[in-house]
Amino acid sequence: MSARHEERLARVALSRLAEPGDPKITGLVSRMGAVSLHQHLLEERELDGALSDVATRLEGLDPQRDLDWAERRRIRFVVPGDEEWPRQLDDLARTGDWQGCGGAPLGLWVRGPVRLDEIEHSVAIVGSREPTTYGTDVAADLAAHVAEQGVPVVSGAAFGIDYAAHRGALVGEGLTVAVLACGVDRVYPQAHAALLGHIAEHGAIVSELPPGAAPMRMRFLSRNRIIAALARGTVVVEAAARSGALSTARWSDRLSRRLMAVPGPVTSAPSEGTHHLIRSGAAALVTRGEEVMEQVAEAGQHAVADPRGKVRSRDRLPAADAQVLEAVPVAQPAQADSISRTAGINLVGVQGALLRLSRDGFVVQTPRGGWVLGPAGLRD
Repeated sequence: MSARHEERLARVALSRLAEPGDPKITGLVSRMGAVSLHQHLLEERELDGALSDVATRLEGLDPQRDLDWAERRRIRFVVPGDEEWPRQLDDLARTGDWQGCGGAPLGLWVRGPVRLDEIEHSVAIVGSREPTTYGTDVAADLAAHVAEQGVPVVSGAAFGIDYAAHRGALVGEGLTVAVLACGVDRVYPQAHAALLGHIAEHGAIVSELPPGAAPMRMRFLSRNRIIAALARGTVVVEAAARSGALSTARWSDRLSRRLMAVPGPVTSAPSEGTHHLIRSGAAALVTRGEEVMEQVAEAGQHAVADPRGKVRSRDRLPAADAQVLEAVPVAQPAQADSISRTAGINLVGVQGALLRLSRDGFVVQTPRGGWVLGPAGLRD
């Protein structure tokens, strides 16, 4: 099933009327419906009977022409009611507004073969535009591992961590989705033309803004809520105290999605924001892809074992035997009674332990009856 054409036209027109995520528009659409709101605004009059400014602007739009233009460029406008509509975005209607934006998008312009209803279990990876080498390496590794598990990676195609995340997903031979703060027909930043071209051919480029729209500071903030809402969880890799990536983290938290952060050096300014997320309890600490998968997977899946050091042969010894082994010298032979005093164990117990330890090569008895560490004891 697909949304009615009248609904699609109304949403195209309304998307050109205000900034994306305008709480007033998204709220009215939620209450009245896009078609009713569009018709009401078209008929709006001033006190003197003249068309209002809003009505005049809407009257000058041609949403069908916009759709036809987009179709010729293999761009589609996905709206609620379409089979492709990612229903996780509907959660934005229940989170309220923040930083002047909020609500579910009127629709999403999409360029690329990947369907948006196939990325419900995706992971967003965001962070600094001026990262360290450590940050880009970690972001790429996380994205590659997640992609290898068949989980799409969502990011914003910006410089720094976003770019590393997209590239990592491609290295992992997985899907990646770029959410832009401009029209999907534009290349921003220009330096990422090759990357965006590849994503357009093999993944999906998404924007709430109509084609031709230019990037603006406030549009990045509204874009961040789309990134957070598309993904099951968000990972923040290197974010300074005022990083825009923290806006995505805030939306992820408001949506009750999994929020994760990668720690950096305690003296690193680019990690100050991520450290605050971890310290405040807002984000789970993650250091590798397996930990990200554990956070976003269903309960019991992708569980990560606690890290443990290498198990040594002596770790498997009974406690008394290990205590005797600790009392045996490295080079200067010691008699059993001397070892008994050092170990604090009676002589009979020490003699039995020495015999067992000698069988496994932990200790060796010298010709004069003294004991020293054997090859296994020295190795461990």
